[in-house]
Amino acid sequence: MSASLGALSLTWPLLSCAALAYLLGSIPFGLILTRLAGLGDVRQIGSGNIGATNVLRTGHTGLAVATLILDAGKGAIAVIVARGFGPEFAAIAALAAVLGHLFPVWLDFKGGKGVATSAGVLLAYNPPVALATIAAWLLVAAVFRYSSLAAVAAALLAPFWAWLFGPRASLSIAVVGAIALLVVLRHADNIGRLMRGAESKIRLGRGP
Repeated sequence: MSASLGALSLTWPLLSCAALAYLLGSIPFGLILTRLAGLGDVRQIGSGNIGATNVLRTGHTGLAVATLILDAGKGAIAVIVARGFGPEFAAIAALAAVLGHLFPVWLDFKGGKGVATSAGVLLAYNPPVALATIAAWLLVAAVFRYSSLAAVAAALLAPFWAWLFGPRASLSIAVVGAIALLVVLRHADNIGRLMRGAESKIRLGRGP
């Protein structure tokens, strides 16, 4: 087999893996659940986001928890399935699932912020990094009550955890770093509101 044919035989499975992980990650559970509950389009309230934090603004905590679990679950499933084919497939699936949530084709590429899906991806891809990152999110959220600040802080720390907890493979650190960068970039507007003091705090139950 020539080198070009060998590369092609490896490329197509990786591309297929990326496509399937992207499609799985692009399922907008927040939007689906709120519509099924008769709450309309969650994109028309609060931040307009389809993630769990904005679903919480409907006043239905159970729906927000379900959205969180399902968004994390789709990321984890994508990585778990892909991992059986090798580390390169797991890496591709991890990134593609997050990209699917951030830029779903079904919603004109306007998706969520990727926090829950990234958490699910990391739980399957590198559990120690995921647990440290989730702990950081919980700590910042509990102290400051800003979901966006917690997400950005946790994302910025994630590559450090990947380096610290090892194995310090360049692929693992690169994947975690890329996911962290995507999450931070998707929070650009939130960062601006935080700097202006205009960001909404986390509130449980119904609220304005």
